[in-house]
Amino acid sequence: MKELITENLEVKDKLNYELFKSADSYESTFLSRPFSLRLWSSFFVILPIFIQAPWVRLEPTSALCFTFIILLVAYFLYKKQPNKWFIVSSLLFGVSGSWLGGCLFWGWLSQFPILHIPVEAVVLPLALIGFGTDWKIGSSFYLSSLFGTAVTDITIFLIGIMDQWREVITADSETAPLILQKTSENLIHIKSLSIIFFTALILWFISKEIFDSSTNNTTNGRALLVSSYVIQTTLIVDGIFIFLAILQPTFSGLV
Repeated sequence: MKELITENLEVKDKLNYELFKSADSYESTFLSRPFSLRLWSSFFVILPIFIQAPWVRLEPTSALCFTFIILLVAYFLYKKQPNKWFIVSSLLFGVSGSWLGGCLFWGWLSQFPILHIPVEAVVLPLALIGFGTDWKIGSSFYLSSLFGTAVTDITIFLIGIMDQWREVITADSETAPLILQKTSENLIHIKSLSIIFFTALILWFISKEIFDSSTNNTTNGRALLVSSYVIQTTLIVDGIFIFLAILQPTFSGLV
């Protein structure tokens, strides 16, 4: 009996040690805290606006090649210390998918808005497969970004300014401001503003529901957190662009 009790105590001590070791490893993992995860998820949503967009306009080929740099960095971080860098590497894999789709479309196909979502969805099959694996954080980033892009495009279509898309892309520097001015005038209508408000409300509700159902101590929970952060950031960015389109159309580009 004494031997049995001693053996059970040893097993219990071993389990406690493994749990402590796991918790300690979790705490030392980069981006394991909600604030840092929110910060970097939002940063990678905003990144294309200030870096990728002008880069693709000037040098689409080099911007496209940068996709492989992102992939190499993600792979290097994963191989270096899988436990410590795994969240970062997974997130970067998701970023690379969004970067690739953006480069392909805005570099060579921007005159065809109907192709926007199909091209942005170039790695959708891989993302769906990855969502069922340990790489679900990166997949979650990509899928949420694609969802936000799709909602934005649908909103543009519903408020009736999709026709201006190709005109702005193909217009010269003198004509583009006039088209953008016309676009901003189309936004200042009850119908357009109602659609924008309703879409924003839906995005906010979806992001809130995802956030409320997430946790930060599992891979699934952190993947949901990333989805919530990406949708929230998309909502904020779209709001800023709409605000600019109304106040100063030439600064906004096409909403």
